[in-house]
Amino acid sequence: MEKNYREVAQSWLDGNYDQETKAEVKRLMDTDPAGLEDAFYRNLEFGTGGLRGVMGVGTNRMNKYVVAMATQGLANYILKNVPGDSHSVCVSFDSRNNSDAFAKITAEVLSANGIHVYIYDCLHPVPLLSYAVRKKHATAGVMVTASHNPKEYNGYKVYWSDGAQIISPVDKDIVAEVNAITDPSMVKYKADGKEGGIEVMGDEMNNAYMDDVLTLMLSPESRARHKDIKIVYTPLHGSGVHIVPAILKRLGFENVYHVPEQDVSDGNFPTVKSPNPEESSALEMAVKVADREGADLVLATDPDADRLGIAVRDNNGKMVLFNGNQTGAMLTSYILTRWSELGKIDSSKYVVKTIVTTELIRAIAEKYGVKVYNVLTGFKYIADIVRRNEGKGEFICGGEESYGFNIGEFVRDKDAPISCAMVAECAAWAADQGLTLYQYLQNIYKEFGYYRESLTSLVRKGKSGVEEIAKIMSDLRETPPAELAGSPVVKVIDYNKPEETGLPKSNVLQFFNAEGDVVSVRPSGTEPKIKFYFGAKGDDADAKIEKLRAQFIK
Repeated sequence: MEKNYREVAQSWLDGNYDQETKAEVKRLMDTDPAGLEDAFYRNLEFGTGGLRGVMGVGTNRMNKYVVAMATQGLANYILKNVPGDSHSVCVSFDSRNNSDAFAKITAEVLSANGIHVYIYDCLHPVPLLSYAVRKKHATAGVMVTASHNPKEYNGYKVYWSDGAQIISPVDKDIVAEVNAITDPSMVKYKADGKEGGIEVMGDEMNNAYMDDVLTLMLSPESRARHKDIKIVYTPLHGSGVHIVPAILKRLGFENVYHVPEQDVSDGNFPTVKSPNPEESSALEMAVKVADREGADLVLATDPDADRLGIAVRDNNGKMVLFNGNQTGAMLTSYILTRWSELGKIDSSKYVVKTIVTTELIRAIAEKYGVKVYNVLTGFKYIADIVRRNEGKGEFICGGEESYGFNIGEFVRDKDAPISCAMVAECAAWAADQGLTLYQYLQNIYKEFGYYRESLTSLVRKGKSGVEEIAKIMSDLRETPPAELAGSPVVKVIDYNKPEETGLPKSNVLQFFNAEGDVVSVRPSGTEPKIKFYFGAKGDDADAKIEKLRAQFIK
């Protein structure tokens, strides 16, 4: 909700805020009126997944006051709605600037409210937070991260007792409690004799996680035969720095090379333009190491180690990057092939994909008679399917186009360490077939047809950007395209209409043409951008993608 931002800013100058914060508010007032407006014109929205925003002073920024108020709201929800008098929350954080400080504030406020806290001893990935929630039978979890956003951002993601990010109705009820905390004075910092306690987690949890990862592996003989495969791994200055190399070592791989500059945990991400493995520039240094060492595989994880980017050698020996759809399809094919060979597939097994993820995954699953669930964008919806099927079916694997994938049920979010392990094993298995990973993907295309997907994002920052994105969606709803790449539109899906989709309401539009090509449009829930997903199939898929992009991106 928009507010008189000058009055709100003045209240920070007059209120019980630290002097450093007040000095920065005064600077904005005196020298940066546009910055002042953006910092105070609204409250940073605590959405259905938590907080994410630029760090700085103000109600529309990530700072210690906003984090403390959000935590108080979370504590109030737990104490009011979760039965019993013994509650606990797991807390983790990544390498971003202030992540450790925000995690400490989160732990202190929860403890002051009589809630026991399990906090990691150093930076740990999202999947380790999800794993800990389940392992500790905790009420909830908090991960301090802004994922792969630029360095100016930080965030606060809330997980529930199943280890997944919160969904309806819990998410909306927590949001209501957070919104009810309107001033820092409402935050409890002292325990009043009912302190919940703060307990540190470390090696014991890491070892338990790695033990469980090993149970998911499918080809130990292939790994043993090809333990000398050369692999380059980079955490991109993030939280995968310890756990991923440890897992690869446990799997027996002997030649794992690092990018030393990127092993440094640094929230400024000094060696990359963006710590996002979806962007080719993020892998440039790792590819140089691969060329120097003669490695065939590059693995790169984002700051909170839930997304994985990979590079492999093509038939000419050049390193090429796979996108998230290609990695997901390759892993799905490998896992289902091995599950079938091992006699593990039956009617209770299933995979999950999101609505904007390649249909190639569906084609592969159908070959093996495995059920496919199609869910809204966001791994929390994949996790919800896993929760709903507990005791009735077994989740094999699932993913989304944005470089997120998971295998097995130990973790209920994207899991880059598990995915790194499976990609490395897949490379060893492919070598047994006389194939590189690149050649294996080409064989998948030969069997199922060529699928091509592409994503274009339009960034629109600030108040005016929010309005522009809203207008784009409104215009597409009022006047949908009549054709896509010259083929007539035969189906339009508006996910704002749950009565038609059977899925929760979501601000997403999809347009399908007669040839089976698709365009999906949705505003990002965590960044100031609107995303256009283009999907085409057939020998001319590349050309059709370019036509679709030209049609929608003006």
